[in-house]
Amino acid sequence: MATDPKAGTNAAVDTRIAPDPFAAVLPALAALGAIASIASIHWVAQDKTPDRSKSKRRAAVAIRDLESCCLGLQEIFRRFHRNPRLFGGEGGTAASPMKFGVHGPRVTTEAARQYQQLVNDTASMLVLATQNVFDVMSAIEDGEILAPEQLYYGFGEVQESLNKLVSQRATLRNCVEIGLASADRLTALVRTLKSHRLD
Repeated sequence: MATDPKAGTNAAVDTRIAPDPFAAVLPALAALGAIASIASIHWVAQDKTPDRSKSKRRAAVAIRDLESCCLGLQEIFRRFHRNPRLFGGEGGTAASPMKFGVHGPRVTTEAARQYQQLVNDTASMLVLATQNVFDVMSAIEDGEILAPEQLYYGFGEVQESLNKLVSQRATLRNCVEIGLASADRLTALVRTLKSHRLD
């Protein structure tokens, strides 16, 4: 069994290397990016064609479900934030830019279980967010939601903030902190959007 020479105790429970945290954080950021892409509807939306199929869900249901996704992503990023050893890039890699393979700390069995649960929750949220965003954007194109352009600019600001994380190769810590702020902002924007539906 491995021992910790400094502590003089058995360190076997803390000798497993966690999978790369970006494998959880990047999909969570992608889900936020999908929601922020509502901004694009203001610039690229086209008039509805007579033969275009209508969304199977009412706008009210789609927006409600999208709001639930925003709340779910808030909680996911809070959990990232509460586990800085796993998702904050603590230690020598704190200043490392967005890069796979440099943020794998040794963790306990419990921390590994938390990691896997977060991966599962993030994957589910990404699937739900993309479907809900599509339905909300369809409702906007169909005229079931009439929001002022300032609201789309709000989504655009979040989109730009997330884009900078990628283009500037932000650190893991910055990704988590900006992700949490973006989730909070998107929740507020979706709630405002909800007040502009016509049904």
